[in-house]
Amino acid sequence: MALSWRSWLANEGSKHLFLFFWLSLNVWLFGKTFLLYNQGLQYYYLHQMLGLGLCISRASASVLNLNCCLVLLPMCRVLLAFLRGSQKVASKKTRRLLDKSKTFHVTCGVTICIFSVLHVAAHLVNALNFSENYNEEFVTLNAANYRGEDPRKLLFATIPGLTGVIMVLVLFLMCTASTYAIRVSNYDIFWYTHNLFFVFYMLLMLHVSGGVLKYQTNLEEHPPGCFNPNKTLRQNLTVPKALGELFPDYTTEPFPEDPPVPEPFAQNSFTRVCSEEPKFQSHFPETWFWISGPLCLYCVERLYRYIRSNKPVTITSVISHPSNVLEVRMVKDDFEARPGQYVILHCPRVSALESHPFTLTMCPTDTKATFGVHLKVVGDWTERFRDLLLLHSNQDTEILPIFQQRRYPKLYVDGPFGSPFEESLNYEVSLCVAGGIGVTPFASVLNTLLDGWKCYKLRRLYFIWVCRDIESFRWFADLLCMLHNKLWQENRPDYINIQLYLSQTDGIQKIIGEKYQALNSRLLIGRPRWKLLFDDIAKCNRRKTIGVFCCGPNKISKILHKLSNSSNSYGTRFEYNKESFS
Repeated sequence: MALSWRSWLANEGSKHLFLFFWLSLNVWLFGKTFLLYNQGLQYYYLHQMLGLGLCISRASASVLNLNCCLVLLPMCRVLLAFLRGSQKVASKKTRRLLDKSKTFHVTCGVTICIFSVLHVAAHLVNALNFSENYNEEFVTLNAANYRGEDPRKLLFATIPGLTGVIMVLVLFLMCTASTYAIRVSNYDIFWYTHNLFFVFYMLLMLHVSGGVLKYQTNLEEHPPGCFNPNKTLRQNLTVPKALGELFPDYTTEPFPEDPPVPEPFAQNSFTRVCSEEPKFQSHFPETWFWISGPLCLYCVERLYRYIRSNKPVTITSVISHPSNVLEVRMVKDDFEARPGQYVILHCPRVSALESHPFTLTMCPTDTKATFGVHLKVVGDWTERFRDLLLLHSNQDTEILPIFQQRRYPKLYVDGPFGSPFEESLNYEVSLCVAGGIGVTPFASVLNTLLDGWKCYKLRRLYFIWVCRDIESFRWFADLLCMLHNKLWQENRPDYINIQLYLSQTDGIQKIIGEKYQALNSRLLIGRPRWKLLFDDIAKCNRRKTIGVFCCGPNKISKILHKLSNSSNSYGTRFEYNKESFS
């Protein structure tokens, strides 16, 4: 399976170029700040006191500033959805780069964790050096009060130290709860701890306001390492006892105006004469410049989302499907969505704060305002939500007219938000691969094509659905049959190629029902032979660009990703897309 550089560049080029730019920016910031504190004249005395710990702590802080700024941007869902849906981003490659927003968010988060460890280690060394290298000549420069002071006082009795300790604890909770094992086993822990980011940012603003590290402001009057004659005279000149008795007012204070220093002596390369003591001042916190913009943008977006989703939706019907899948159909005023997008559901009776994303399986159109989602009942939230919706109902299916509708719990919908599957209609040929409940993003695409397909660029759709049990196909069997029959009536049976795979079975099975004969003929036992499938699609679509869309297990995703980057003898290029909630 040879690698195709043309396909690799199409799939990975923009991502790696952006990653290289981001990495270069981090390296440049780290190196620039390190050299500034290592060689900068304004930090000469501070560097003598703290050494390498000063350079590393400030260099790591600059990297933290950058990534604390960037980590919020991928979570601005409304902004990303606007950029994707508007003409502001006309390039398909750039829109596909927006799909990596979650990956970039995780990358920034990991970088924050790594450089936080480096930053903390450097400041522990700094606290020790402040205590051991206490300098009585520069009292204002010292963070310690006296030589040999316990460094723990600097950590727990100062604003920067105390806020730093709390931030480390908050960051530890956020990082450990973000691991895959915890997110799968108990999503609630991940959700609640991740929302501690607001506490983290508030502490960060307090952390940088302490002003512990200071720089010299009077470099012209006092070049670092210069010779101060007034100071030397005061230290070395003693008044004779007899002279002191005769002239009690005599002091060794310097003259009001220092005598002029001969030019050759002042410019001597070995010794420079200074006219006054060094003066030190705390930096204005730079972190504010980095995080204030993204933080305000994120807060404004959250406020906008809260206002937009403040009105509950009207649940028109609830349908219980086989294999623990629940379908909820809703109506909301002025709700618009594109096929492939997702929404975030919030039910206060299930959880006061917790909410979850679900892909739309039915989008509102000009003729109907109904939209819906399918959700797999796994975990505490979905179980409680199902119990509330199907309360007092022992039937598998419950579809009630609005005028007979019983009282459902209040449900709030935030969204819609963009996803890669919006692009599936923008290719001439698309390959959509679903695993189990991963079929939901494609359901809205199929529903849209059922309403009308001629207005879209798409002219051929390969739809591959892999399930473990036969009952799962019944989730959207009616939809697939209606679309199949519609295309046959319009003399376009080749528009959609449906392949259903039953991966676990004891023998030949069929989808029960006479109306499902069209699907039974497309039902295959086992798993797809992906390499042969890609070769066949490439052969039938020579020299075309095919959009590959996957929503399912990581194993399938990795295979499709690898095949999309491989070469073929037909000049066909596959562009890979994958669902990833942000």
